[in-house]
Amino acid sequence: MEHAISDKTLKNKIYESTGISAARCYQCGKCSAGCPMGSEMDLPPNVLLRRLQLDSATEDDLVLGSESIWYCLNCETCISRCPQEVDLPVIMDFLRTISLKENKANPKAKKIIAFHRSFLKSIKLTGKLHEITLVADYKLNSMELMQDVKNVPAMLKKGKLHIIPETVKNLKSVKKIFSKTTGQKENKK
Repeated sequence: MEHAISDKTLKNKIYESTGISAARCYQCGKCSAGCPMGSEMDLPPNVLLRRLQLDSATEDDLVLGSESIWYCLNCETCISRCPQEVDLPVIMDFLRTISLKENKANPKAKKIIAFHRSFLKSIKLTGKLHEITLVADYKLNSMELMQDVKNVPAMLKKGKLHIIPETVKNLKSVKKIFSKTTGQKENKK
C-alpha cells in the first residue's frame, strides 16, 4: 500500500525527492574527517546519515532540528571523499528546506537562516546575487544593523558594491526553478 509523502520517513523523502540513498553510507567516516565544519557540528556528517538510516520519527526530528544542516558549507569535500558517492550537500539542502517548512529549525541557527533566506530572496529577485539587497535584507532580519557599516564607503569607492542590481536575461526561468523547488506558484508579472 502506497503512503502519502507525509507518512514517509525522512530517509524515504530524501530518496524520493533527490534520488540519493542515505542507506548507501557504511559509516567509514571519511566525510566527517574531511569536513571543515565537522568539529562545529552537533551531528557530524556520518552521524547525521546514521540518524537518517535509523528510519524513525524521533531521529528525523533530531536531524531536522540540528545545527549541522545549517553549518554545512556545501564545499563538497564529503562527496569527493565518499567511496559510496553519497551526495551529502544535496541531502543537506533538502534537509534545510524541510526543516524550514516544518518549522523545526534550530534556534541557534537564526542568523544563518536569516542569511540563507536573504541570499535566496536576492537571487529570486534578479536571477543573480545583488550584494546590497542581500545585506540590507539580512541586516533587517538578523537585527545586526550596524555591523560592518563602516566598510560600505570604501567598498562603494572601489566599485565592490553596485547600487542598481543587474537582472539575468531570462528571469522567468529562474522564477520557474524557485517555483519548482519550493512548491509555490510563481507570480505572473
